[in-house]
Amino acid sequence: MPVGSERNGAGDGRTRVVDYIAERLVRRGVRHVFGVDGANIEDFYDAAHACPDLTAVVAKHEFSAAAMADAYSRAGAGIGVVVATSGGGALNTIPGLGESFASRVPVLALIGQPATTSDGLGSFQDTSGVNGALPGEALFAAVSVFCERVATAADISTALPRAISAATSIGGPAVLLLPKDIQQAVVQPAHDDPVAEVAPAAEDLAALVQLLRSADGPVTIIAGDQVARDDARAELETLRAVLQADVATVPDAKDTAAESLGVAGVMGHPAVVAALGSSALCLLIGTRLPLMTRGGLDAALGAVPIASIGARVPYLRCTHAESHDLRSSLSRLTTAMADADRRMPASNPVRGELTPPDHAGAGVRYRDAMRALDGLLPHDADIVVDAGNIGAAAIHWLPVRRDGRFLVALGMGGMGYSFGAGIGMAFARNRRTVVIAGDGSFFMHGMEIHTALHYRLPVTFLLFDNHAHAMCVTREQLFYGDGYSYNRFGPSRLGAGLSAMFPALPSVDVTDIGELGVAVTAALDADGPSVVSVECSADEIPPFTAFLDMKPQLDTGRSR
Repeated sequence: MPVGSERNGAGDGRTRVVDYIAERLVRRGVRHVFGVDGANIEDFYDAAHACPDLTAVVAKHEFSAAAMADAYSRAGAGIGVVVATSGGGALNTIPGLGESFASRVPVLALIGQPATTSDGLGSFQDTSGVNGALPGEALFAAVSVFCERVATAADISTALPRAISAATSIGGPAVLLLPKDIQQAVVQPAHDDPVAEVAPAAEDLAALVQLLRSADGPVTIIAGDQVARDDARAELETLRAVLQADVATVPDAKDTAAESLGVAGVMGHPAVVAALGSSALCLLIGTRLPLMTRGGLDAALGAVPIASIGARVPYLRCTHAESHDLRSSLSRLTTAMADADRRMPASNPVRGELTPPDHAGAGVRYRDAMRALDGLLPHDADIVVDAGNIGAAAIHWLPVRRDGRFLVALGMGGMGYSFGAGIGMAFARNRRTVVIAGDGSFFMHGMEIHTALHYRLPVTFLLFDNHAHAMCVTREQLFYGDGYSYNRFGPSRLGAGLSAMFPALPSVDVTDIGELGVAVTAALDADGPSVVSVECSADEIPPFTAFLDMKPQLDTGRSR
């Protein structure tokens, strides 16, 4: 009996639109959807309840639900699905979908709408675009690769597969706007999806092969996050060995190369600049190399030819081969280069690191904390990093775990992303996930810690509390003479506060580096989520080249 047939009273094989959607998602291997319930999406939650293989996860905020879906997709668990109601709930998803759009992450957004019978009549939360109502299609089209308002029940049989195909083949969010009466309507489902995903044609690698063969000297590879999404790590390593190349990664691809020069870009490592300086060619794999990932490299990149392979053309001029399947493409490229005579001298790059000014004030130093965590985190832990000074520190100083993922959202860089993303990652991979975030990010979306507690997820939240939007404080100091601050907070004890709010949550405060090891070890051993809040300083300059190049004449030893 089709899912939902008992609920709508139809005994002829018909099913509600929402049941059709739930069933088709499960057929594609989706096991979790993320959202916030509400009147104009509650029918889908009813369908999810009737579908034993689908779990509907309720977040505290729709932005975080979108971040959960985004991370679920990046983790390789299948397309991430975010489900939201109309009005403010719908609008709250837009920043999260903007991250997925900018980072080319396949996500499906199911957005509830008021019934079509009330379109343009002043109904509550009307986004039909009729008679002066807010135009929902125009809003969501700006942050998606596909957007359609489903007008009849029968349309779902084509709209849903087209949306999923667009999200997965183009890369990015696809949005279906679902009026409540359409969700409740019955439909005769087709036996097969009428729109099948088309396998991409084999790429033309001839120009790339010619450029690589003609390179008279070392090759430096910069690997991007598409390598992880396409599960092409092994193929990248095989190509690296054939080319005898050095590999650097962009920040959101730290987990793509077992051995690398380090991270490229504004939070990156000097070894990348040095390697490019002695290279005959730079090969970009699965990255467009946006500004955050090429900052400090422009001069070096301008002096060498650049080749690229990936889903989208990089921002720099280069010889590009389009690929939506790097596993296949890199294997073919390796085969084409296997007989090339590339006996290059062994590379022994000095990796090095950025050197922020010393800071002697109160609190735990960023570098000390990252080095301590490196010795404590298990080899299979997944790490999700938020924006800000602490994010820069983790990107620069914290090595990826050997069998774990490392996720940072650089598309839009929305603060608070890591709280939802850590939950999505934990659902996708069912292992210990470590969220590294600052107090500014916590104050935005940190109540998703309660979501982790509700579902007993193995997520450890490491909150670095410097009582400020610290990157903004740094900018006030460097660019505006340090004569004022809008960005410092009052004192807080996040660990004690969360422990009082949620007695079942292991949560502690750490004020000294000597306390960190014991606290983190206990947090990692917790059955479910845990929190360690680490006291640090807003006056410490992070490893961020835009700040270090200023050569600040600051009293970095002060403490406020």
